[in-house]
Amino acid sequence: MGVLVDSQKEGFGSSWGGLKSLVRRKQVDSAHSKRLGHHQLAKELTVPHLIAIGVGSTIGAGVYILVGTVAREHAGPALTFSFLIAGIAAALSAFCYAELASRCPSAGSAYHYSYICVGEGVAWLIGWALILEYTIGGSAVARGISPNLALLFGGENSLPFFLARQYIPGLDVVVDPCAAVLVFIVTGLLCVGIKESTLAQAIVTTANVCAMIFVIVAGSYLGYKTGWAGYELPTGYFPFGVDGMLAGSATVFFAYIGFDSVASTAEEVKNPQRDLPLGIAAALSICCGLYMLISVVIVGLVPYYAMDPDTPISSAFASHGMQWAAYIITIGAFTALCSTLMGSMLPQPRILMAMARDGLLPSFFSDVNKRTQVPVKSTLATGIVAAILAFVMDVSQLAGMVSVGTLLAFTMVAISVLILRYVPPDEVPFPSSLQESIDSVTLRYSTRGISGKNPEISTSGDSSQPLLDSKNVAVEKQEALASFIVGTLSEENRRKVAGWTIMLLCVGAFGLTFAASNLWIPRLIRLTCCGVGGLLLLSGLVVLTCIDQDDARHNFGHTGGFTCPFVPLLPIACILINVYLLINLGAATWARVSVWLLIGAVVYMFYGRSHSSLLDAVYVPAAHADEIYRTSVDTLA
Repeated sequence: MGVLVDSQKEGFGSSWGGLKSLVRRKQVDSAHSKRLGHHQLAKELTVPHLIAIGVGSTIGAGVYILVGTVAREHAGPALTFSFLIAGIAAALSAFCYAELASRCPSAGSAYHYSYICVGEGVAWLIGWALILEYTIGGSAVARGISPNLALLFGGENSLPFFLARQYIPGLDVVVDPCAAVLVFIVTGLLCVGIKESTLAQAIVTTANVCAMIFVIVAGSYLGYKTGWAGYELPTGYFPFGVDGMLAGSATVFFAYIGFDSVASTAEEVKNPQRDLPLGIAAALSICCGLYMLISVVIVGLVPYYAMDPDTPISSAFASHGMQWAAYIITIGAFTALCSTLMGSMLPQPRILMAMARDGLLPSFFSDVNKRTQVPVKSTLATGIVAAILAFVMDVSQLAGMVSVGTLLAFTMVAISVLILRYVPPDEVPFPSSLQESIDSVTLRYSTRGISGKNPEISTSGDSSQPLLDSKNVAVEKQEALASFIVGTLSEENRRKVAGWTIMLLCVGAFGLTFAASNLWIPRLIRLTCCGVGGLLLLSGLVVLTCIDQDDARHNFGHTGGFTCPFVPLLPIACILINVYLLINLGAATWARVSVWLLIGAVVYMFYGRSHSSLLDAVYVPAAHADEIYRTSVDTLA
């Protein structure tokens, strides 16, 4: 029978106590969570709502600029293939999201999945990075709306005085009242209810899609009449070569960021096992199709070298005598920004709520309004901060920080899929209030003598032991590898081999992409790092392909949903692509993000670590969980 261990009592200076808090994992939220006092969000969303959220969050005004910039500098007429390759790369992450979202349909998205599969420390950093992403992203989008709105009213300075941007000499800032007002409007919509706010986003997204369809249809007609001058070039379809096309796909990949907003609403979906995968897949497919069709049309109307990098679509139509089309295109850009603003502000309150539920943030953020069944307090806090930033600060120079949170989340989701398949948690945490039920079930199994052993309750607060075991690692790895070679790999050794392989895969992906992306590294060192990283990736792929996946994966979380195909190849490819993009974001971006992550580490050490809901948790074998819950209900009855 278990004895509770309070990690707080182990001393703040105890490194092992601190490490145990970083790797403790929580249980998949289920119907049992209602008994533990969690107020559930309203289940109102269906597939059309999820498609509206996904498309609205993904298609921003950037596509109206990207086609010109990428075509001129990277891809040329092959821009369509750049969008296709980027869409396939985004689909790898979408497959991983779809499985985890259907198995773990609770608020929190990548933070929630990381907490279940990897550990509290990594989950905290992912959640903290996502908070930064959605805050900066929402503020940057709001600042970009007012210039487009001004164009609709006749010009750059056509907005009313109380909405127009104003320069304040004493503070040397340009305030944007329109951006702040729009943020407050979106915040109000989100507070009314998830169904109502999603309906509003669907209306705005429909207007944006209609503008894009106009560009496709009218542009196809112009191209048919004029003979597609953009494709009749002596340089051919690949003027920058295949390398240029691939560089263009890395740039336009960020046009697909946003579909993960669908996963953040998992707790509010009526049938998450079916609707979430369908919503994610449909949203990504629609976005990819629209991007490719627009690129086909625009690069055909105007030669790539003659495109306007700032207004490629408007200038393409103007070159054929359709200046009036600029008005429709501006409406499309305006509605795209409004829809993206809604998509940026929707997930953050749910991230805050999930972190507060787990005790890592104050309980203030976990309150759910009983009437609207949305986290109103978290939504208001998010809206106020985003409105202040949008009002007083030009955050465009911080826009690169938005990508860090998303790519970190994509990477951890892919890693979580590998862990779920090969080393799923075989212990689940229970609150100390259920100690009596735990002791009762433990005594029952001890009396039966299951497997000739006493199935003691783990009370170390560390559920990651099956993933990495610290005792005599080198010897055990050799024994496990020998057993693997002769085909007699035991279950215990299989989990150890899989756990170490997943870790070394991540090391290999980082080493390979870092060496390949930094030309300043001496050639010999670069080649060595690339070779070692590639070898780790290839050997990891071979090992995970040869060993069996864990049978417990079939019963992990909510069963009956989507299953990610081509495991382990697909998650490994996803990890490699996202780590490559992360490394290439630039030193300045990483310097800013590092400051934010350092602040997050301090907050966790002084608050989250000591207030975690898993602080006094008792870990029991997953096979006993349902019986313990039943025993606790019978005791209360």
